[in-house]
Amino acid sequence: MNHKTGSVEVITGSMFCGKTDELIRRLRRATIAKQNVQVFKPQIDNRYAETKIASHAGGQYEATPVKDSKELRSKLNADTTVVAIDEAQFFDDGIAGLANELAEKGIRVIVGGLDTDFRAEPFGPMPQIISQAERVSKLHAICMVCGEDASRTQRLVDGKPARYDDPIVIVGADEMYEARCRKCHAVPRD
Repeated sequence: MNHKTGSVEVITGSMFCGKTDELIRRLRRATIAKQNVQVFKPQIDNRYAETKIASHAGGQYEATPVKDSKELRSKLNADTTVVAIDEAQFFDDGIAGLANELAEKGIRVIVGGLDTDFRAEPFGPMPQIISQAERVSKLHAICMVCGEDASRTQRLVDGKPARYDDPIVIVGADEMYEARCRKCHAVPRD
């Protein structure tokens, strides 16, 4: 089935807010509707499975790992009507242009990823993808300190907040990250 109009949908928020679970839910619905689905993930994200996207809650869906937007483009099938990209913050800037290009060809593009890094600053190509998308769903987790809605990802090093100058990309899960609200999120600079 070809869509009459392509679109870009973004599912974003902090870690542990359910982004990948929501992506999987949308993919299952597309599969039930007999749409031709292709799912991609960055090779760097091998936390749970090499060839699946996986949520922290245990949901999984088959995916093709790729190193960058160029490789993703080379693996697209001509009959694909839905393209999903998980953990888009880890891709190069070309992923935003590719998402728009696919949407202009009538493809539904569903993008999942962190909108901000552990410092609460815009993360990779996500701001550009978000600004050009037709629909954006920003999900919230629960703050691990106070229980309020969490919109930030707190990186921890030996149980303490990571410093501002620490590397941006370190792939991990609950052993080194927590969801935090604005008030409880901390990034020491000195």
